[in-house]
Amino acid sequence: MRWLCVDYGHVRVGLATGWDEDGFATPVKMVTGGNDVHVIREIIVAVREYDCHGIVVGWPINMDDTEGPQAIKTRMFAAELAKVAEHHGLHLDVRMWDERLSSFAADSALAGQMTRGKRKARQDAIAAAAILTAFFDSDGPKTAQKP
Repeated sequence: MRWLCVDYGHVRVGLATGWDEDGFATPVKMVTGGNDVHVIREIIVAVREYDCHGIVVGWPINMDDTEGPQAIKTRMFAAELAKVAEHHGLHLDVRMWDERLSSFAADSALAGQMTRGKRKARQDAIAAAAILTAFFDSDGPKTAQKP
């Protein structure tokens, strides 16, 4: 099954896609955040464009496994995304996945490769790919929590 991963943020939202059969994830693009209606619309377009049947939303839980304000907001966003997708006739498997350290992995992958501005523009999509890879590696399609 093909999955789309969403690294949800206030300013930027990174998207990546991949197949659970091979566990390979590819950064796709960054969407400007701040307006959830716009972000959800862009995600629905990406789901159709890449023929995805599932969505993984990066879940920024605290290091002590508790939910802070951003984790709660992200879970609410994922639930709204699932509802809107269903309204559009997309029967998607929407899951939450721990995104701790995904930005660190993205920063490490981009270190020394481009200017700071270009790095920021790609960082969120690369973080989404890191989240999706971890999701595949840990049998997320069977074990991940729904929003």
